[in-house]
Amino acid sequence: MAEPLSDQIIHKLENIDELYNRLILVVGPVGSGKTSAFQDVRKRTGAPLINVNMELSRQMLELTERQRVLRLSGLLSDKISEELSDIVLLDNIEILFDVSLMQDPLRLLQGFSRNKTVVASWNGSADQQYISYATQGHPEYKRYSSRDLLIVNSQVMQ
Repeated sequence: MAEPLSDQIIHKLENIDELYNRLILVVGPVGSGKTSAFQDVRKRTGAPLINVNMELSRQMLELTERQRVLRLSGLLSDKISEELSDIVLLDNIEILFDVSLMQDPLRLLQGFSRNKTVVASWNGSADQQYISYATQGHPEYKRYSSRDLLIVNSQVMQ
């Protein structure tokens, strides 16, 4: 039987302090149990769980499109920094992939993970060579090398 997703995340957290980028990506399609696993990890570690879509949407509501592009990174960085925990869980990060916001989501997450351990939900897929977000041809499609990334692959729950 496969190890529960929350246990896999906790296991990755045990040795992450030695890394430059303390980033764990929990990769899987919608409905694969990432949010439930994050809630369990939050209970077990006390780490805050941030709904990135909700938090950034709320903060950027009154901003112009140009201001959103320029301030997104700082707004999320401030939210992460204000958390007292050394570990922060980021769920629902789809807004970071919005084409109009012109961001590089992986680079943003890596930047945030230099000061705190960041565990982020990633709706997509991962294999030995690449991590992808969305499907090829979709406007928000991104593909990165998975080399040097800490990845927990979730599987669709039956």
